[in-house]
This record gives sequence, C-alpha cells and structure tokens, in this order.
Amino acid sequence: MQQFDVVVVGGGMAGASAAIAIKKVSPQAKIAVIEAFAPKGKQHPSFDDRSIALAAQSVAFLGELNLFNPEWQYVEPITQVNVSDRGHFGKAWINPEDYNQKALGYVVEVNPYGSFLHEQLSNLDIALLCPNQVAHLHQQPEQVELTLDNGEQLQSRLLVVADGAQSPTRAKLNIGFDSIGYEQGALIANVQIDTAHRGQAFERFTEHGPMALLPMSDNRYSLVWCMPNEQLSEFEAMTAHEFLAALQQAFGYRAGRFVQVGMRASYPLVLGRVEQLTHHRVVVIGNAAHAIHPIAGQGFNLGLRDIQVLTSQCQAIASEEWGSFQFTRAYQLARAHDINTVMTLTDALVRLFSNSSRTLALGRSLGLLTMALSKTARAPLAKQLMGYKG
Repeated sequence: MQQFDVVVVGGGMAGASAAIAIKKVSPQAKIAVIEAFAPKGKQHPSFDDRSIALAAQSVAFLGELNLFNPEWQYVEPITQVNVSDRGHFGKAWINPEDYNQKALGYVVEVNPYGSFLHEQLSNLDIALLCPNQVAHLHQQPEQVELTLDNGEQLQSRLLVVADGAQSPTRAKLNIGFDSIGYEQGALIANVQIDTAHRGQAFERFTEHGPMALLPMSDNRYSLVWCMPNEQLSEFEAMTAHEFLAALQQAFGYRAGRFVQVGMRASYPLVLGRVEQLTHHRVVVIGNAAHAIHPIAGQGFNLGLRDIQVLTSQCQAIASEEWGSFQFTRAYQLARAHDINTVMTLTDALVRLFSNSSRTLALGRSLGLLTMALSKTARAPLAKQLMGYKG
C-alpha cells in the first residue's frame, strides 16, 4: 500500500493547482493526484478553446509560485470592464489604474494552461494516477485508505476532494450539497469581432439575462450569456448567422461587430455549497465545495482562494499534523466567511439585474451612474472583480 502525505482526487484546474501549490511550499511532501480522465495532451490551439478569468489577486498568488506568466500566448489582460444595463441609462467603467493595478485580471485558455499544469505535476514528482477513480475509501484515525478502480491501494494523511460539481468522492463521504436553481442557464461560446478588443471586457444586463464578454487572443471574446432555461435550446439550435444577429441585437455594437461564432454549449446555473467544507482528514475545494453564478467571473478564483488557505496551512503546520482535527477545523474557519460573502454578493447581483421591476431598473441605473462618477462607489465591485477583500 502506497503512503502519501496528501492525495488529491481530481486532476482538473483546481486539483492540479492544489497539488502543485502544496508541493511548491512543502517540497518534501509526498503527493498523489487521482484523475478519472486521461489528459488529451498537447493540441493545436482551437477557436473553441474554453477560458477562465483570473482575478488580479489570483494572478498574484499563482505568480509567486511561478504558475502564471502574463506573456503567454494564450493569456489576455483585462484592461477595462464596462458594465451596462440594456435599455437603461446607467453605465460604469472600471479601470485597473484607479486601483494601482496593471490589469483587473487575465483571461486564460484552459487547454494550454491545463497542459502546463500537468507538466508541472511531472516535473515536481507528483504521482498522477490516471485514468483512475476511487472505488472505496475508509477514514481511519490517522489516515484515509483508498482503493482505486484498478485495485491499487493508497494511504494519505490528508484527502483533498477536487473532482468537480458532481463530485463522486463527496458522495462516497456522504457530504451533502445544498443547491438552488436559478431557472437560468448559461450559453457559452467563443465569438470573434471585426476590430481589436484592446483588452476590454463587458458585463451587460439584458432582458434575457446577464451576458459577459471576456477578451481572448486573436480578437476573440469568451461569451457567457445567461438566459431562461426554456430559451437555451432555441439559441443553441440557431444557425451561426442567426445567432450572431441575435447576439448583436441583444448586446449592441459597443464591442464591435460579431463576425464568427464557434461551438455553443450550455449548462444549468445554481447557487450551492457543501453542507460541510471538511470531514475527518478531508477538505473539499473548488467546484466540489461551492457553485456560484458566473455573473462576476469568480468561480475559479474562489477555488484558488481555497487552495491559498490550504497551502498556507500546509506551510505553517508540520506534515505529521496534516489532516488532523485542528488542521481541518482551521481550514473550515478560514474559508467560511469568504465563501459566504462571495456567494451572497453574487446572488444579490443576479437577483438585482434579473428583475424587470421599473423601480429596481431605475435604482440600477442610478447606481451605475454613481459608479461612473465616483471611484469610491466603484471600489466594492472592483475589489470583487480583482478578488480582493474589503
């Protein structure tokens, strides 16, 4: 039976980042990552490569670990965020210079960044057990014992659950996940414009729901368009020409003219979190721990802050104590407030801007106008976008 200090279940963005971050601050730690799907390996860049937004605070954390470089070809800075409410007069612009930042954040394409992270796993001598799944697990007083689907057995002082929103490991631990559906889904696609985007990002609120455009390489935008569930299939079934026309009509021309759209996909939107962030010798991170609306682009950034706390605890506490009650209790206390705050603020934004009330519409417009006129009024939203507390 192989013995480890940490076993991470899930080799996606959150799981790989967690394993690498812990190894970087604790080089002697013996770490394994269990991943169910074999990596695709290096592929040629695709028009349809998905992306994530990294807030400025996340970039600072990853940069300290040499896990981020703003000069990579698959990275684009967010130099401005434009916020507007379709059909109403309120508009606001958030600029990094107002907060002594070079960029509000960066947009990173997932496939090449995932390949980079998996290279780091190999370079750092982190065991990647793939493709494998956890068949059975038993929590013992001093370790968690795992049996994989190929019969291999492992022991670990600490188990990190990072296998996504539908986490099978979470289910094996009988940890519940409380969620509420928004009666909205998100349609995602990459679109290209006929002019340079200059790093501008857009958050636009429409009668269908909020939509975001995040700048990517080659004058592409990553589109996230939230709309009632019953409309998703209609928009997915449109021809490319029909979809671009509908997008242009809903968004307007402030970003330019949309000239190409790639593959469209959709997923349901929920607000949810685990009933408990920890279990005996277990911590739950990333999408396995919380689900939030993409309105402010904070999902992966919230998961990275899980990893920051976990990493700092591993750095501060002797490895013999990893997974102890004191360790998991400290993690729970350190993460609860931030998670609650982000979930509450994100949910409030959704409900405020997905409401057709004229009174609320006027209030939104006045609020956005105030933000446009006052750096102080913009600060709370700017701090959330950048991932900073306060």
